[in-house]
Amino acid sequence: MKKAILAIVVSLLVLTTTVIWIMYAGSVSWGEFLQYLVIFVLVIFGFFAAWRRLTSAKRGEPAEDELSKKVVQKAAALSYFISIYLWLVIMYLTDKLKVETDIMFGWGILGMAVIFALSWVFFHFRGIRNE
Repeated sequence: MKKAILAIVVSLLVLTTTVIWIMYAGSVSWGEFLQYLVIFVLVIFGFFAAWRRLTSAKRGEPAEDELSKKVVQKAAALSYFISIYLWLVIMYLTDKLKVETDIMFGWGILGMAVIFALSWVFFHFRGIRNE
């Protein structure tokens, strides 16, 4: 229950700061719009995770069972493996495109979050084979 409330609070804080950031940004380029879109998708993912935890707590189920721990573990392992290649691509693009390093770090961190969310969705719906 505490983790669900924490997920809601963090999602609300991220959403609030992003809205403030958008209000003071002025004109928005396509790159910034894409960043905002990714942030909003991740906030929605955070609210979804919190909602799942709250509904399972209301039903009296444990917060984390063996299957959900295994899904998160597999998703983390796959997202780590893919993120290594993401950072290699980002390093290559930073040299070729002459983009500022701090912008590429932001894209890398957002990319890692999206990769984890997608790998979690993949393992959640596909399931885990018996090992």
